[in-house]
Amino acid sequence: MTPEIDDAFAAIRSTHGADSIQRVEQMLEPGGGARRHPLQKGAKWILPGLTPTPWHDPHGHPELTPVVEAFEAAHPAIKEELGAAWAGHREAFSDYEHYLTRQQDWQALYLYRNGGLVEESAGTAPTAYKILKEFAVETDLLCPLLECHFSTLLPGAAIAPHCDLWNFSINLHLAVDIPDGCSITVAGETRSWREGKCLLFDYSFEHEARNDGEHPRTCLLVDLWHPETTVPERRALTALITEVRRLMGND
Repeated sequence: MTPEIDDAFAAIRSTHGADSIQRVEQMLEPGGGARRHPLQKGAKWILPGLTPTPWHDPHGHPELTPVVEAFEAAHPAIKEELGAAWAGHREAFSDYEHYLTRQQDWQALYLYRNGGLVEESAGTAPTAYKILKEFAVETDLLCPLLECHFSTLLPGAAIAPHCDLWNFSINLHLAVDIPDGCSITVAGETRSWREGKCLLFDYSFEHEARNDGEHPRTCLLVDLWHPETTVPERRALTALITEVRRLMGND
């Protein structure tokens, strides 16, 4: 713990109560955190008290229902705009840089990154940008520590099995353009995307994805706060990870 984190935590406790970020503090204790599922061992932080469920019903959390429904309803427009961007503005896409790897056959078009909306994408993907801003950013459902992007896997591409860093945010996928032969596996269970529908999963569990089809596969990925986290916990976690990144030179 640094003085900056201590001060941030003290301010949150002062506003929300002495026990308001108890689970975050427990996570930081030596040996703290929740008991891990074997397929979560690659994650760095596990916040105690969150239901250890790999797959979530995207319509099963009232807090998240509006953003899920908005993206699904707008799928036709989002797909059309994505196709136009891929055909006419390929320079807007870049190799996706995961904290573990960088892949040329995994392309990304960012709508939110480095703690803010990517304003250039408002012209490239206006429908998705507008929905993200209104239903996820302005409502504080989007985890500001992470991002939102169109994720395009080229034919033959595979994302190797891995765990992401923590369990206190979860990943929403809107299936934008899905050819045959694509799959995603989370905690050993393999599913396929249904175009125009969302999947929701806890990416602290080991997961992987493949495109064995003949055309690019694109999903819109949105990093949302886990619905079982509280507002003070979200503030504490944002302060914590921001300071950790600063100390690591990643600010």
